[in-house]
Order: sequence, then C-alpha cells, then structure tokens
Amino acid sequence: MSCYSTPSRPIATAPVQAYRLEMPYATRPMHDADSHIMEPPAWLDGHLAAEYRARLPVLGAADAPSTQAFDVDRIRRAHADPEYQAEDAAQILLRKNFAATGSFIEADRPRALELLGFASQLVFDTFTSAHVLRLERDVDPSFAIEVARGQHRAMLAWCAVDPRLLPVCIVPLGDMAAAVALTREAIDGGAAALQIGQYCPPGHSPSHVDLEPVWAMAAEAGVPVVLHVAGAGANVMNPKFFENGLPPVPDFHGGDGNFKSIDYLSIPLPVMQTLNALVIDGVLLRHPDLRIGVIEVGASWIPSWMRMLDSAHEAFRKNEERLQRMDERPSAYVRRQVRATPYPHEDTGWTIANAGAEMCMFSSDFPHVEGGRNPIGRFERSMDAAATDEDARRRFYWDNFVDLLRPVLERRGLPTLEPA
Repeated sequence: MSCYSTPSRPIATAPVQAYRLEMPYATRPMHDADSHIMEPPAWLDGHLAAEYRARLPVLGAADAPSTQAFDVDRIRRAHADPEYQAEDAAQILLRKNFAATGSFIEADRPRALELLGFASQLVFDTFTSAHVLRLERDVDPSFAIEVARGQHRAMLAWCAVDPRLLPVCIVPLGDMAAAVALTREAIDGGAAALQIGQYCPPGHSPSHVDLEPVWAMAAEAGVPVVLHVAGAGANVMNPKFFENGLPPVPDFHGGDGNFKSIDYLSIPLPVMQTLNALVIDGVLLRHPDLRIGVIEVGASWIPSWMRMLDSAHEAFRKNEERLQRMDERPSAYVRRQVRATPYPHEDTGWTIANAGAEMCMFSSDFPHVEGGRNPIGRFERSMDAAATDEDARRRFYWDNFVDLLRPVLERRGLPTLEPA
C-alpha cells in the first residue's frame, strides 16, 4: 500500500498531545518485520551508472507528478533544527513519511530505533523496488536488472549505519540467469532478505526449475525470500472496476494514487498465486530450510487459503505426481516455512487462532502512514479480544521473526533469544 506514498506537505507535524512518549514505544522485546526508507531524489546517485540513472524519473525511483516539486533540502534543514529534534521522542510514530525521524537520513535511523525500542527492523525501500518490477514487466527487463543492482548497492550502503537495520534487496525473476546472479551478489553483499515480485514474472512461473539456484542459495545462507506489496498499485485489478458511474473516491492518503477499498481487497490475490506455485510445485518441499516472508499484504486471508491448498491436494493428488511427492499436506509446509505480517486494522487475534501461532509477525510499517500511530495498541486489543495466550504473543512479536531470519541475526550479533 505504501509504495506510492508521496507527501504533499513532507514536514507536517502531528499534534504532540496525541500521546507523549517517555520510554521506547515497544512494550516488550520485539523485532519489526516491515519498515522503510523514504528515498530522496539522489538516493541512487553513485550506485547506478549515469546512463541508467538518466533514464529514471526525478526521484530515481518514483514517477508521481507531485515529486517534481519535491524540496529535499528544506526537509533536511527541518530535521537538523534543534527544535524539531526536541520533539523526536514525542513524534516518533506521529510524523510520517519524509517528516519522520530516520526516514531518509540514515544517520538518524539508529536514534529512531532507540525511540521505537525494536531489536531490529527489516528495511524495504519505498519507491525503487516497485519501479524495478514495473520496468521488468512493462519497459525493459535488462534495464530493470541494472536498476536492481543499483538498489542493492544503495540499500546495503544505507543500512550499514547500524547492524539492526536489515536490508532487503530486490531480485526480479524474469531473466532467470540474471536472477541467479543477482541472488548471489545480494547474499554475498550482505542482504538480509531477497524481495521477489508478487506477480508471476514475465514468461514463466516463479517455480520454474531454472530458478532452483535462487532458492538453494537463499536456503543455504538462511536469507529469506520475501513478497511485499510494493509494485502492486494499479495492477491489482482491472481499472474498469472503478468505472461505476459514480464520483471518484479518495485513496488511503486522501489523493488518488494509492489503494482504495476495492483494490485493497485484491492485494493478496497475486501473492496467493505466487505462493501456490512455490508450494504445489515443490519449492518448499525441496528446500526445507527456505523461509518465505509475506510482508504488508495482510494476513486475514491465510487461514482459508491454507484450507484451499489442502483441498486442492486432496482433489488433484490422484493425477498429479507433484502432489503425490509431498510427504505432508501443503498447509504443513506453509506453517513450517511461511511467515506473514497482518495489517494493524485486521483481526490479528482471530488470524492467529485460525492459522496457527507460528504464522504471524509484528510489523510497524515505519515511517509510512499505513502503519498508524499505535500499531502495538491495535494488535494488543485484537489479541485481548481473542484471548491470545502469552506463548502466541511472544511468537508474534519475537519468535516468528527469529525463525524467518535466524542465520542473518546471528551473523550480525543480534539477539535471537527473547531478553528476560
């Protein structure tokens, strides 16, 4: 959802009286499975050859018309103002997008982490990965590969300021030989996770046998493969669904470039299709150490989807050898290897009760608007209503994230055991 967030007033500040943060926001030990960089206009400069950089829009990643007048210097000056900094603690979840502390100035992100109180954050970009996937799908796959390499370099450099920042590198799967090379480069460079598109790549399934080295390298290194809402946008559903003869409605941000209620409901559909291919075609079976993160696409759909997988297994197993090769039902592979982040407005307690305590992870979506002003409070209210027990809550805030990223956390000297 947040991959198209472009602030109209980037340094706006929320009223401090909303709440005053006197201690770190986190109410218990927790890892954050979804956070972002708000890439400024020059983010890819020095990380992408000039010939490719010149072909990109003004931000080097985002092509929304409103970015043409984007004044990053004014925003930087605001962040350097002692009066602005004095409100960092009180505003840590109230300021959003470029206004948020540590949203695009990497030197400020460790302070933001201290104020948030998270043991680590999985860090995605906001604009660039979506752009890579669009370029691969609609423009020039070879160009997309080069921009992906630039994204790797920029992401790894930005997150190098603190080992708690876990960089996510984009790997488009359309050119399978290039995908294998990009995977090797990203893992060797220190990527914490590999992001693939949620849509079927051009020309073949994400489960194509020529992509086996991608899954094998990720599993061996303990680097998860993640699917993210980035790149969905207008491609979620046919735009003719919005031609209903009624006045247009505003999106989540009050504009018209992000999701509205109808296409929001379709966000999980391409993700389900990609996961179906990975599960049914045996990728998880062949690579039991591979972990898959499903980030910022919600989780309410997961319980029924898991049942549908098992129903398909039951109905088609007689005639499909790939199903006969499974030593468990498909849902068992999902429970073992897939982890997902609910939206804070979803009924997370219900999802945990129906999908299993091993499935869901906490995420803040910092610094995006969609994360809200108090995601922990919303998650807790949902789990209270469902009488979610302490073991399941610990898994939600800590253990399931560690299962997704344990080797990465260990290499970085980050905690894997929940502090007492």
